[in-house]
Amino acid sequence: MPKLTDNLENFKLPGSYGYSATKLSELGATEYTLVTLVVDDSGSIASFRTEMVAAIKEVVNACRYSPRADNLMIRLVTFSNSLTEVHGFKLLASCNAGDYDNVLNVGGMTALFDATVNSVDATSAYGKTLVDSDFSTNGIVVVITDGADNQSSNSINSVATSLKKATANETLESLVSILIGVNVTDPSISTALNDLHTQGGFTQYVELKDANAKTLAKLAQFVSKSISSQSTALGTGGPSKSLTF
Repeated sequence: MPKLTDNLENFKLPGSYGYSATKLSELGATEYTLVTLVVDDSGSIASFRTEMVAAIKEVVNACRYSPRADNLMIRLVTFSNSLTEVHGFKLLASCNAGDYDNVLNVGGMTALFDATVNSVDATSAYGKTLVDSDFSTNGIVVVITDGADNQSSNSINSVATSLKKATANETLESLVSILIGVNVTDPSISTALNDLHTQGGFTQYVELKDANAKTLAKLAQFVSKSISSQSTALGTGGPSKSLTF
């Protein structure tokens, strides 16, 4: 069975975990939307791990129905004590839902800031690689967590700096960043995630008070529609409008 990382090229990022991505020689379109799914697999998600995995698979499946399916590349990152790249930027056609059955290895704490900074920086860096080779590109980063950061070496200011650089360096036509809090019942967690949204510079924050099969299925549809909308916006000079959850 092919590995999730087969046929991907490795890239370094200054001072942080790097990333991998599809070789330029394997790209057949002239424009791409870079999608990064950043999923918390710390110990606190154990009670809804199965539903979270199903949501990841549903996002991949639903994207196949987008009119822009051939212009999507997806990177999947998980995080607990540290960041793990499950796979780098792969063409959607190479992403098979069945490959994600055991993708969440639940345990540990929440390095939310570190995972976000890497995901934004990798999107910006690979975007520059594409633009330098005459591709048009934009991006969307979706971060899903049930808790506040308690493990990162980076800070909210680091997140804000990465997001500002990604939108200011003009290698991406636009970048949409969505922070999603799931199973948020503790007011202090809600406050921390709202602070990350506003101080960190996320485009949008969505909060779910519970995490079950129904709510996470709805979330998967929201994420896939947001991805499709951002991809459709490529060429307009700006980002897509935020969708209502």
